[in-house]
Amino acid sequence: MTPTLARMVAVHERNYKKPIKWYAVPQLFRYERQQKGRLREHFQLNADIVGESSPAADAELIALLIDTLRALGLSADDFTVRLSSRHAWQRFFTERCPDSSREYEFYQIIDKLERENPSVSEEKLTALGLSLEDVNAFVEKGSPTSELQTVIENLAARGLASYTRVDYKVIRGLAYYTGVVFEAFDIKGEFRAIAGGGRYDNLVKVISGGKVDLAAIGFGMGDVVLLELLRERGLLPSFDSELDAFCIIEDELLRADSLHLIQLLREANLSVDYSFTPAKADKQFKRALELKASHSVRLDRGADGTVHAACKNLKTRVERLLPPEAVADAIKTEIRLLNETSPTSEPNSKAFS
Repeated sequence: MTPTLARMVAVHERNYKKPIKWYAVPQLFRYERQQKGRLREHFQLNADIVGESSPAADAELIALLIDTLRALGLSADDFTVRLSSRHAWQRFFTERCPDSSREYEFYQIIDKLERENPSVSEEKLTALGLSLEDVNAFVEKGSPTSELQTVIENLAARGLASYTRVDYKVIRGLAYYTGVVFEAFDIKGEFRAIAGGGRYDNLVKVISGGKVDLAAIGFGMGDVVLLELLRERGLLPSFDSELDAFCIIEDELLRADSLHLIQLLREANLSVDYSFTPAKADKQFKRALELKASHSVRLDRGADGTVHAACKNLKTRVERLLPPEAVADAIKTEIRLLNETSPTSEPNSKAFS
């Protein structure tokens, strides 16, 4: 999606004040062999800041990544964001190799250091006039560039330093990255990267043929590795659907009144269901239980012709007779009280509510 975003910005950049803060959750596809943590189809959160060259934008996006993972219940004991710099590696390469045409080839070797046999990496580096020993020494030293140091200090000021570390083994394989790059990994090292991104200051200019020159930075976080990590940590929420109320229509002469009540409840932001066609009351009540409704509501007409609602709390089995217009507030109050008094079985469920 990054080249697509760059094209969009190149065409419409005059319509928006800078910096442009953009996010999307597209469905993406890859034409490659399926493997663990990397499927041919997935959804991905993309977040980008366009039109700002300051390292403060880099820190802002990295903080967003950290806060997103924290909102899902993960902590510094679960993941870390490894920070690196293409500028640092560019200087390393140009100081040692006069053939600038092979720079991207060098980046590809570094990107695969952790996944490839050291002897293979050594052979490829030797072909460039470089050595694996020299590369490893550079990684081990891990001296942050000035821009990377600014990002680190910015994140430390937010209290997020414990979520990051400098790691020059991260370089990002895509050709358009230009500066700070980063990847989020689980602490135990059991999964592929959770998310990755970096600065791509030249992409908009290249795609626009030099007509628009805007710095940019962004990251992408797919749902596949994230799902595996949350499942392994026991942080997946219950995806069972629950209703606030099920309206039982026992008297078909009151269907129109019941539909009016259902609409009132839905306009009060309550989730409500009912039987589309006539059915026995006990069958409708069974359906309410199957849908895990917290309340059932049934309209009755009194001897004087007044319509009232029998509202039953299906957890306490307490039933109250109420005017139809009072049902919504009564249900919302009981649900709120129940949430306040019940222990939370899933401490991270609020992140998904």
